[in-house]
Amino acid sequence: MKTYDVVVVGAGMLGVAHAWAAARRGLSVAVVERSRSAHGATVRNFGQVLVTGQAPGLMARHARQARELWLQLAAKAGFHVRANGCLVLARTAEEEDVLQEFADTRMHAEGYRAEMLSGRELGRLYEGRLDHHRSALRGLDDLQIYSREALPAITSYLAEGLGVQFFNATLARCATAGEIHTSAGELRARHVFVCPGHDYLTLYPDLFAPLKLEVSRLQMLRARFETHAFDLDRPLLTGLSCVHYGAFSDLPSAQVLRRTLERRHPMLLENGIHLLISPTPHGDLIIGDSHAYGEDAPPFNDEAVDDALLDLAAQTLACRLRVVERWQGVYGAHGPAPFSVLQADPQTTVAVMHSGVGMTVGLAIGENAVAAVFG
Repeated sequence: MKTYDVVVVGAGMLGVAHAWAAARRGLSVAVVERSRSAHGATVRNFGQVLVTGQAPGLMARHARQARELWLQLAAKAGFHVRANGCLVLARTAEEEDVLQEFADTRMHAEGYRAEMLSGRELGRLYEGRLDHHRSALRGLDDLQIYSREALPAITSYLAEGLGVQFFNATLARCATAGEIHTSAGELRARHVFVCPGHDYLTLYPDLFAPLKLEVSRLQMLRARFETHAFDLDRPLLTGLSCVHYGAFSDLPSAQVLRRTLERRHPMLLENGIHLLISPTPHGDLIIGDSHAYGEDAPPFNDEAVDDALLDLAAQTLACRLRVVERWQGVYGAHGPAPFSVLQADPQTTVAVMHSGVGMTVGLAIGENAVAAVFG
């Protein structure tokens, strides 16, 4: 039986966050991952660390903490990170009202680092390619990581730079009281951190059952400019996101916007569509997303949803786009909070996301959970 200070179950975003937090404290660490390489929510997302979008209080604090940790980790592991913020574009008067209310009230009161750009100021960016929008909110603290390249780089850094041992293609069948029974043998740890993603059945089903957890299935696209290409250097959102993200969604003007969308564009709300566009380091654009909730994630995409996403992106960028890749993202949803950190027993901590902001707050969750155990 191999013994470590820490064993982490799961090598996705939360898993590597806990492993890094433990390893840089000088603890011996092993990570057990059921796949040959993690290919869940962590590599299927936009890679946005959306500090500007997080609700005031705990989530905003976690996002700011995670931002600093991302910059440290990128410097150590050598993966690409954009640190020049994001743009939330107002396409209509109702969307502009939400951004302006945020700027006039919550932005300064809660310490968000952002600024409003008038239509004229927005028109000076990208040679006027976005001047058909009314205005924009420029978030200053937001980061973007190309997650499908970042996660392998982080894994390599943990293994080669910090001595973390990875047991890939290994199923953890049981973890209790510091003993982990896996398909590759038995492990022992002073503490175990279980980060199972949206798998609520393999480990601790009785712990998850009272929470009545669901999953969210997202439709995602990777596209390229077909006409009028330009060098987009930061993620773009629109006012559609203001009815989704907690920094805006409870503002009175956001409620007005929601009612307007219900009248004019019910299909968007019915499918949970709010446009995000993230440029990759290679010139492509990650476009999404939609949200379909349930106990499981059916594998069948709705072409009308992809068409809506592509049309919204083309309108936003004033160009034609060509799709080069399609996929589904799946993550945990509808929990008691955006995430849960649960104590299964004195030697076992379980961490799961109930929202799609694992990239935004995951490093902070891991850091704080490890600090709570080891200081």
